[in-house]
Amino acid sequence: MSDMSFLERERNKDRLRRNIIDAGAPERPELSTEEEELVRAAERGSRRRRLMMALAGVLAAAALFIVYRYYRDHHLYGDYSVTWAKEIPATEGSFTGFERFGDNVLKYTKDGASYINKNGSMVWSVSYEMKAPVCCVNGDYAVIADQQGNDIHICSLEGETGQATTNLPIMRASVSAHGVTAAIVEDSTSSYVSFFKPDGSTLEWGIKTVLSGNGYLMDVAVSPDGTQVMLSDVYLSSGVLGNRIVFYNFSEYGKSYPDRLVGGFDEFGQNLCPRVRFLSDRRAVAFSSGKVAFYSLENVTSPALSAMVELEDEIRGVAWSDRYVAVVTADSGGEYDSRLRVYNANGTEVSSTGFTFAWQGIDVDRDFVILRNENSCKIIGVNGKERFTGTFDFSFSKIARGSGISDLIITGGDTVREVRLK
Repeated sequence: MSDMSFLERERNKDRLRRNIIDAGAPERPELSTEEEELVRAAERGSRRRRLMMALAGVLAAAALFIVYRYYRDHHLYGDYSVTWAKEIPATEGSFTGFERFGDNVLKYTKDGASYINKNGSMVWSVSYEMKAPVCCVNGDYAVIADQQGNDIHICSLEGETGQATTNLPIMRASVSAHGVTAAIVEDSTSSYVSFFKPDGSTLEWGIKTVLSGNGYLMDVAVSPDGTQVMLSDVYLSSGVLGNRIVFYNFSEYGKSYPDRLVGGFDEFGQNLCPRVRFLSDRRAVAFSSGKVAFYSLENVTSPALSAMVELEDEIRGVAWSDRYVAVVTADSGGEYDSRLRVYNANGTEVSSTGFTFAWQGIDVDRDFVILRNENSCKIIGVNGKERFTGTFDFSFSKIARGSGISDLIITGGDTVREVRLK
C-alpha cells in the first residue's frame, strides 16, 4: 500500500469522527444584536431580583433582631405565671440563705447546704453544724464559713471539695473562682488572713495586722484567678481613724515586693469601707458610706484607682456582678424615695433611676437589677428601664434569672419556683 493511500484513509477517518461529534451537539441559532441585548437585560434583571431578595432577607433579620433587642431591654412586664414549683427537703434551723451559684442556686442553713438546679432538683448536699453561716460565691466555687466560729466548707459546682478549721474565730471569708479561700480571723491584739486550698489544706500564705499598728481588717476579697488579695484596713493615726485599701499579689509577679504588698490607697479618709470585691481579675470595687472606688489591675503589680464616685446621699444598699455595680441611695430630689445608680466595671455611670419601693434586698443578675422584699419585687434594667413591679402570692428570699429572657427562679423557705413574666 502506498503512503498516499494510507494518508487519504486517515483523513477520511478524521472527517467521520468530526461528523459524529457535530451531529450529537444541538445547533445554536444565531441571534441578532437586538435579541442578544434582550437576553443580557433579562439576565441582569434576574440578578437584581436575586440581590433584592437577599437584601430583603437581611433587612428582615435585622428588623427582627432590633425588635428582639428592644423587647429584651425595654419591655415592661405586667403579670406572671408559675411554670413549676417544687418542694425541697426542710431543715431544722430557722435561718435559710440562698446564693446564685453557676446557673443554679445554693441553699445554705445552720445544718447544711444543698445545690438546687433549674428544675428544683437537688444536685448535691453537705451536712454541717454552724451557729452563723456566711456564704461567698465566685465563679464555680463557694465557701460557707461559721462567722465567729472555726469551720469552713469549700464547694464546687460538683459538690464539697474540702473542709478547713481555724484556731481563731472567723470574721469574714472569701473564695476565688478556682477554690482558693481566704478567711479573716482575729484575737485580742491582731487580725490575720489565713488561706486554704480547694481541698481545705493550708496554703503557705499569710497576712497579719496589729491593731495598735497597721490596723484592723474589715473585709477581704480574692481575685477569680486566686493570686490577688484585696483588703479593707482600718487604722489609727495621730488619734484619727482612717481606712486604707491594700492589694497583695501571690503570683510570681509579687515575689519581689515586701510581704507581696503591691498597692495601697487612702482616698476613703475617715469613711469606713466595710465591703471590697473583685469584679474580675482586672477590676475591683470598694464601698464606703459615701464613696465607691473602682480599681484597675491591668498591671497586677501596680493597681490604679480608675474612678472615685462620691455620693451626697446616704448609700442604702449595693450589689455587683462581673460587669455592673448597683448602688441604691436616698433621693435628695424628693420626687422618689430612692435612687438606683448603675456603673460599669470602669466606674462610668450607666444609668440613674428614681423609684419608690419598700425593698429589703438587692441583686444584679445579667442585665437585671432585682429589688425585693418578702413577697414582691421591682426589676429595673441596667439601662434604667423599669421591667417589672409586682406582688406574688407566696413569700420568698431570693430571685435569680432563669434560662429564658423572662424567666425567674424564685427560692424561699422549702420551695423553688420558676416564674415567667408576661
